[in-house]
Amino acid sequence: MNLLIVNAGSSSLKLRVLDDEDQVIDEKDVSDWDGSPGPIDAMAGDAVVHRVVHGGDRFDGAAVVDDEVEAAIEDLVSLAPLHQPKALELIRASRSGGRPVVACFDTSYHRTIPDAAATYALPAGWRERFGLRKFGFHGLSHAYVARRAPELLDREVPRLISCHLGSGASLCAIEDGRSVDTTMGFTPLDGLVMGTRPGSVDPGLLLWLQTSGGLAAEEIADALEHSSGLLALSSRSGDLREVLAGVEHGDETCRLAYDVYVHRLVGEIARMAAALGGVDALVFTGGVGEHSAPLRAAVARRLDWLGIVLDAESNESSAPVISAPGAPIALCVIESREDLTMAAQAREVLGSDAS
Repeated sequence: MNLLIVNAGSSSLKLRVLDDEDQVIDEKDVSDWDGSPGPIDAMAGDAVVHRVVHGGDRFDGAAVVDDEVEAAIEDLVSLAPLHQPKALELIRASRSGGRPVVACFDTSYHRTIPDAAATYALPAGWRERFGLRKFGFHGLSHAYVARRAPELLDREVPRLISCHLGSGASLCAIEDGRSVDTTMGFTPLDGLVMGTRPGSVDPGLLLWLQTSGGLAAEEIADALEHSSGLLALSSRSGDLREVLAGVEHGDETCRLAYDVYVHRLVGEIARMAAALGGVDALVFTGGVGEHSAPLRAAVARRLDWLGIVLDAESNESSAPVISAPGAPIALCVIESREDLTMAAQAREVLGSDAS
């Protein structure tokens, strides 16, 4: 059975058709996607498989979409407002076409995070009433890295840090293939500095903006999603490539944006290493992780105390392995293939009809 894999971002849409051997037989990327389901109609596939950012505490794996599953996805729109509504619209369009529809959730991979890492120090009544906990995101990408890194290195990698760096960004501490900590939390706003999202912010600061700054909750929410992060710091762009171009031309605002980005990234990598009690491999994935040699070099320099040693030539060419020969920690660059994780999950829930 050929599978149409649908990966809807906040402003982009990636479509791939995979055959029974997971070979790509058709693909289409829409960079300035307007949210319409039209591109899906033109793509073949016996079943349609959708990436859904937030599965809450309901979904610990992929699910065939029926009315109940669709309603559960809709209930979580407020927790991922950039992504969830668009995925939901595409799911509805796919269901109307008569093909089986599967939802794969970015949160499900992180269901193995222990309570010590997932529990917020908030009143128990709140946690129980609202289901407050760290969910984590980018799980489909981190799960692929967990499978691919040992294949690439031809050995077991018991302690692995996956760095998914793109317009959205998160880290995952992976122990024996299982997520044990991650940087995003209850929503995708937490953790690292991102393209237009700030990452971790003092909650007291946000309360102050409402109570003393006079800002409405809606105004704050919009700024946190759309006009923070690198865009706010650089006053130029949320795209790291453009920020780096500004740095090269002596733009001090871009320099500060880049320094803040690297500072937060390095600190969070160190925290993931602490969660694992050490690290055997560090993987860069996502658009920024895969293509920004200067960023990878900056991270390696800042983490040399951890045992990271970069091979400069391999890094410049974005080779699959960019650590120096004999280095105690392997450094890898792995293409993000969320589609392969989604295909495997879909074939499992669809059963024998998907093979």
